Amino acid sequence: MGLLEKIFGTYSEREIKKIDSLVDSVMKLDSEIEKLSDSELKGKTEEFRNRYKNGESLDDLLPEAFAVMREAAWRVLGMKHFRVQIIGGIILHQGRISEMKTGEGKTLVATLPAYLNAISGDGVHVVTVNDYLAERDKQWMGKVYEFLGLSVGCILHDMQPDERKEAYAADITYGTNNEFGFDYLRDNMVVYKEEMVQRPLNYCIVDEVDSILIDEARTPLIISGQGDDSTDMYIRARDFINTLSYRVKSEDESNLERFNREFEEETVDFVISEKDKTSTLTDNGIKKAEQYFNIENLSDIENMEIAHHINQALKAKGNMRRDIDYVVNDGEIIIVDEFTGRLMYGRRYSEGLHQAIEAKEDLEVKAESKTLATITFQNYFRMYKKLAGMTGTAMTEEEEFRDIYHIDVVEIPTNKPIIRKDENDVIYKDEESKFRAVTRDIKEANAKGQPVLVGTISIEKSEELSRFLKRSGIKHNVLNAKKHAQESEIVAQAGRFGAVTIATNMAGRGTDIVLGGNPEFLAKQELKKRGMSDEILEEVDSYNETTVEEILDAREKYQDLVKKYKVKTDEEAQEVIDAGGLFIIGTERHESRRIDNQLRGRSGRQGDPGRSRFYISGDDDLIRLFAGDRFKETMERIDADDDEPVEARILTRLIESAQRKVEGNNFSIRKHVLQYDDVMNKQREVIYGERKKVLEGENIKDDIHAMIEHIIDKNINFYNKMDHENKLNLDLEGIKNFGVNTFGFEEEFLDDIENPTVDSLKELFNTLAEEKYADKEEEFDEEKFREVERIVLLQIVDQKWMDHIDAMDQLRKGIGLRAVGQVDPVRAYAEEGFDMFEQMNESIKEDTVKMLYHVVNPDRMKRVRVAKDIQTGNPEDGKKRPYVRKSDKVGRNDLCPCGSGKKYKNCHGQNK
Repeated sequence: MGLLEKIFGTYSEREIKKIDSLVDSVMKLDSEIEKLSDSELKGKTEEFRNRYKNGESLDDLLPEAFAVMREAAWRVLGMKHFRVQIIGGIILHQGRISEMKTGEGKTLVATLPAYLNAISGDGVHVVTVNDYLAERDKQWMGKVYEFLGLSVGCILHDMQPDERKEAYAADITYGTNNEFGFDYLRDNMVVYKEEMVQRPLNYCIVDEVDSILIDEARTPLIISGQGDDSTDMYIRARDFINTLSYRVKSEDESNLERFNREFEEETVDFVISEKDKTSTLTDNGIKKAEQYFNIENLSDIENMEIAHHINQALKAKGNMRRDIDYVVNDGEIIIVDEFTGRLMYGRRYSEGLHQAIEAKEDLEVKAESKTLATITFQNYFRMYKKLAGMTGTAMTEEEEFRDIYHIDVVEIPTNKPIIRKDENDVIYKDEESKFRAVTRDIKEANAKGQPVLVGTISIEKSEELSRFLKRSGIKHNVLNAKKHAQESEIVAQAGRFGAVTIATNMAGRGTDIVLGGNPEFLAKQELKKRGMSDEILEEVDSYNETTVEEILDAREKYQDLVKKYKVKTDEEAQEVIDAGGLFIIGTERHESRRIDNQLRGRSGRQGDPGRSRFYISGDDDLIRLFAGDRFKETMERIDADDDEPVEARILTRLIESAQRKVEGNNFSIRKHVLQYDDVMNKQREVIYGERKKVLEGENIKDDIHAMIEHIIDKNINFYNKMDHENKLNLDLEGIKNFGVNTFGFEEEFLDDIENPTVDSLKELFNTLAEEKYADKEEEFDEEKFREVERIVLLQIVDQKWMDHIDAMDQLRKGIGLRAVGQVDPVRAYAEEGFDMFEQMNESIKEDTVKMLYHVVNPDRMKRVRVAKDIQTGNPEDGKKRPYVRKSDKVGRNDLCPCGSGKKYKNCHGQNK
């Protein structure tokens, strides 16, 4: 802490001081509100809504609304918000991030601002990291909202559109970031507004905000459709790569000049850089590629596709590691989340990398996909009118939250002081020595009954450590983050006497580890053993009114068991406290300090005792890739035995330096992704905004006529060309083809024109186009044709937008090369992207007009065919004869044959 902070306090302390009087206002209302009957308390919601409609702001209503929610939570859940939780709730209402330590009750905190903001009727979204937590929180906190007369919805992965629409219409809606984001994209692909499920984005509370807005921000949301089937090339590229020799780049190759010199003299075919996560062909490899694919120059533009497939095959082989980056499940490649170790079902690597990995693993190579719609999480969440978040660890990324999302982080004090002991890192020469030491320390803690939670950074490492523990006879659970519900049950019991749990990073995040065990989970496990179904178990802790006898009976048994186990877990909790509380072991430092802090924070909740320690080795990826040589030199100077730990401040500083380096690099990557998506986002806002107007039934006839005039102007000007004498001459053949192809004019429509000029041609085109358009309106019926215009425009916009996304993606892939010519790639991308967007808009106008002039009413065609059959049949012999018109056809805009001087459509043709 600096001198100024000692005198004036930290930023968070100063911000909390500003709202102290507001917190006091909420607390003072406690005695008044608790006197209200249940019906009076429930009636407060309607009272608040009326006051809001009559001009009071949500800020005005905050003290009373928070006090009402506190009392409702006490009556329904038996929990009342602490002072620090009220502080957290106010920060969330202000559209900021509340950093609250693990076990401080963030789920309960969110009910305060969620209830207050739901009063406006504009909807509140609460975002969680997985479906299990969304459903759990909806059922758990939903009881309080429903008690106060609010509706609560939950968005789950397998829901149908009508169910989603109902959930979004609720006052408060729970769901995951993926579901909210994908629903936004799907809503902007529908043809009828009734198919939209979301309301305008109003207020959002993001739980585990660092995980969602930071860790997942590098991966954009993409809705894909079936693309080109080019799977053979992935097989050929894999077979070629398997013929090549390679080496892994050592980390002392930091001198670029020396590296380039060595690279030209390489004897291998490609070089793998683990640090940069790249694999690159050498000169030898390039020559072999040209021979293998029978091409002259791999760098030629016509060979870009081959080069792309080779690069993806190289990355699949050199940089993508099975059981670390992905797993193989039932013939499918499942991506592993690098931050949580969680399996990301339904996600696929983009740009052909997924197919390259499928080829590498000798699985069926699925066809490439075509991007239909895409958005980054940064740009999705920035669309909310007000965005807030909560987490146990956000201060390390405070700069990014301010820079990208324009929200600050306020550290909320804990309800009780933290007494957990965070011990210094212990460092070993190699991984084998480290795992032996971890096993010894787990055995020692386990002998006295102290529960141990071990965090690993990958599935592979968790299984490796599990083998060490099995050899030592230590009973343990391993969590690979595959099933959220079971995962949370195991994590909830990780604080039991003698428990040993290995978890990939933050498996079970969002679930409190209660010392002595969680009585609710134990009660459910007991009922499950007795044969109770999962469906009934889901209802036992719900307080929805029901007359189903089976559920009422199950609920009674459940509540009796919870009371029984509460006594048992309280006794066991004391034994755990006596043994030292929960012991957290980190088997490796993560590349982000925040993830390490999250693991530590699982211990020492609500003033519980505990301890934490990280075990490091020179073989760990972070050390090897970012501090390798200096680490080795320091270890050699210390000259420690293999099994002897080292606690040297210089090594700890090296590790922290490596983490800061990686954090900075990851921030740059996320910012880079966002800079490019910001260009697309401006275009996306224009397209989706115009699309929404059309969806909402706006009459677009005037817009269509403006398009018609625009393309007539543009095309006739285009065909007014310079000849060899530098004079302007009209290309009448081109103009005629334009009229016939676009508007369906008769081939001879220019035959009677004498001395045509640009202006006279434009006037003729506009007149004929208007007449033809009127015919189309008559063919469909004017009201129905308004709907045809809407649907045609939407279909054209969607198709052109999808093609534009692809084109922009191709531009982005190649734009990086501009940096070589001292051109800012992002600026070049923005400028060229703008030109492409303008071209797309022109193409939308051309194709929309063309389709509207060629669209045919199927009902009308059917009537014409029936009429022809009647007219051409001869009643005498039953044979068809040619139909002969008795009089010339009168056009709608021709003079009426009756001699009135009016156009036919305004006279005798008025009702035809």
